[in-house]
Amino acid sequence: MITIFKNKNDIPQDMEYVELNDIYFNQNTAHKLDDRAQKVIGIIDEAKLIGKYKICSKFNDIVLDVDKLSSGCKTVLNVLYNPEKVFCLKECGNNALEMVYNLDAGNVYSDYALIPFEMAAVCVQTLSGKKEICDYEELKEWWRDEE
Repeated sequence: MITIFKNKNDIPQDMEYVELNDIYFNQNTAHKLDDRAQKVIGIIDEAKLIGKYKICSKFNDIVLDVDKLSSGCKTVLNVLYNPEKVFCLKECGNNALEMVYNLDAGNVYSDYALIPFEMAAVCVQTLSGKKEICDYEELKEWWRDEE
């Protein structure tokens, strides 16, 4: 299950925070892509990973470099391949959010509520500790009220 931070001060000092998912993906995650990326790329961008650094676009089957993936897709791949880091969620659309919320591990940050309607259990973390939340409304309330 993923862990969500809503205040940058809550992120432990020993965890790296990544704000710019596009740049991080292009420089660090792209070379890690394997079979796990195929499903993510297919669902979010409706493209097919056809080589280590190539995708086949849904638009006229044009072959593109993986740096042309959407920011939301890159965010999900960053979290998937780098679960020890914290990634900003602000560039994710609903399809990417649903995938992030269903990952087995990873860490994300947003200072405002970004919640898909179809959500699995998540862990939320503040300076006062961790808590598991399994309900959309409860998570929305945590984002609104937790200090």
